[in-house]
Amino acid sequence: MFSNYLIGLREGLEASLVVCILIAYLVKTGRRDALRPIWIGIAIAIAIAMGFGSALEFGSQELTFEAQEALGGSLSVIAVGLVTWMVFWMRRTARHLKSELHGKLDAALAMGTGALVATAFLAVGREGLETALFVWASVHAASDGTPRPLIGVALGLATAVLLGWLFYRGALRINLAKFFTWTGGMLVVVAAGVLAYGFHDLQEANWIPGISDLAFDISGTIPPDSWYGTLLKGVFNFQPDPTVVQLAVWAAYLVPTLAVFLITPEFAARLRGRRREGAAGGVEGGVPASK
Repeated sequence: MFSNYLIGLREGLEASLVVCILIAYLVKTGRRDALRPIWIGIAIAIAIAMGFGSALEFGSQELTFEAQEALGGSLSVIAVGLVTWMVFWMRRTARHLKSELHGKLDAALAMGTGALVATAFLAVGREGLETALFVWASVHAASDGTPRPLIGVALGLATAVLLGWLFYRGALRINLAKFFTWTGGMLVVVAAGVLAYGFHDLQEANWIPGISDLAFDISGTIPPDSWYGTLLKGVFNFQPDPTVVQLAVWAAYLVPTLAVFLITPEFAARLRGRRREGAAGGVEGGVPASK
């Protein structure tokens, strides 16, 4: 449940911040007449995201078992790819998101009502479709026949809307760059579990061999139906009996992705500077080899 709450909070807060920035800018510049097209674009984006999620959920129920597993595995891989790109993009642009949206809004105001609707739709729609896909993949991976995953997502979205409203009212101020860095790191851990489960689905669909080759089986030590087994499943998508493929994919994604993500831009800049200094020193201090 916690992992799904985190997804709802993280993805919902991004959309809420975008909406707050757009609305606050129009109010501040005295263009309240443009609020209606903005809300129309936002409503269309939300409706399409909900329709996309519903199509994934109910459309997949009509498929055969193998087709369901193949679809679930493929969409899980795609969802992890999109979320990974998103968390890196947000960490890089969090400081400049406001000015970027203001520039797009100024251009839309000059073009008319249709451009305002399109600007709001594109700004929120991308977040909505990513959220719908990743939530579906995560709920599919963590589903145990209870509504807890969806409850977690709903609570996360509700918290995001509340935080967005507090930001708009000026009652809450936090360092967004740090917030998105830490939540992004946790989301990478969640994505690793979703990716591993996606490959398990592909094995169930007979797209990838090795479904019977278990890396280990500690179901006796950590029963899946125990409270701590449920907790590990809900937070990390932990499985006590993963296949060799699942474990390899989980480690191959998590270790390098998390390491690169947690390297701050300032630290990376210092590393590049030291490499340039070292290269320059090598050129200046080097002695040409004698023939």
